[in-house]
Amino acid sequence: MGKTEVHIIGGADGPTSVFWAGKKRKQSIKMRIRNLIFRYKKERAKKRILPGGHTLQEVLKYAQRHYGITEISTTQWRYIEQKKSWKEGLLLKYKPELLGEFQHIEDPEDHEEKTLDRFFEQIEKRSEKAEEIPDCKMPMDFHIYEMKYQDGSMEIVVDYHWKMFGISYSGKKKTMKSLKKIAQELYLYYGVTKEDIERKTERYQELLLSLSV
Repeated sequence: MGKTEVHIIGGADGPTSVFWAGKKRKQSIKMRIRNLIFRYKKERAKKRILPGGHTLQEVLKYAQRHYGITEISTTQWRYIEQKKSWKEGLLLKYKPELLGEFQHIEDPEDHEEKTLDRFFEQIEKRSEKAEEIPDCKMPMDFHIYEMKYQDGSMEIVVDYHWKMFGISYSGKKKTMKSLKKIAQELYLYYGVTKEDIERKTERYQELLLSLSV
């Protein structure tokens, strides 16, 4: 049985999203039923969300104490590439003007090879531009933590400066159930304020989706 991955992504990647990475399927009756169940779980999860929470620093200390997560080295390729990606996302969200002409890239009008080549060339140039922007103009406090669990793993990505928090995990079916519970526990521990609930902020949406998967 192959591995499945679940990603709960928020913050730098824009609107929070949840997706399952694995075998591609058509929108079958089974998938439509699954979507209905997800919407039902989402409505039920709303009732579990109450005001109260902790700082990101407290969440990571909690995860270290209870689950032994460890921080990966800043010299690892995975860290370097993810930080680049988050930096670009943060620039687009908070300081798009620093990207100059690349802050708005139009989607390709068609799927012709030349059109797509131009589009991906612009994307690549934007990434290069983002990488050139100095830390003094785009400060970050970026960290990646990981935890090995049976035949699976969990990754927690945090930027303390921008208060960004994301969890992803992968493994076989039995392990995924345990990792899902841990992820939900951490999101609940992070929690939300009364204002987050009223304004339906990203922090609230991330918690809601984590409780709905």
